[in-house]
Amino acid sequence: MSSKILLCKTDAVSDGAPLNVNVEGFPSLAVYELDGDYFATDNLCTHGNAMLTDGYQEGEEIECPFHGGAFNIKTGEPTAFPCQVAIKSYPVTVENNEIYLVSA
Repeated sequence: MSSKILLCKTDAVSDGAPLNVNVEGFPSLAVYELDGDYFATDNLCTHGNAMLTDGYQEGEEIECPFHGGAFNIKTGEPTAFPCQVAIKSYPVTVENNEIYLVSA
């Protein structure tokens, strides 16, 4: 049975400005808005100890602030070197202007 974990309100996130969210039992998460849709990934770059929310979001990509590597915010897949290992992405749902992580 799946459960929902509140991440934040939709107005706390804006396109191009991901939000760092800390939820008990999970690593630091990044929540993104892209054209009215919301996404969540791990917030720590797999290449170095950088918080992705300190980086730059352009469209579907988040760029690491340390070395310029990037990831797709929808899938977590690396899109620019030196990043080669994907970050984990999480399913989310929106209800009553609140973003929830859907946990299995």
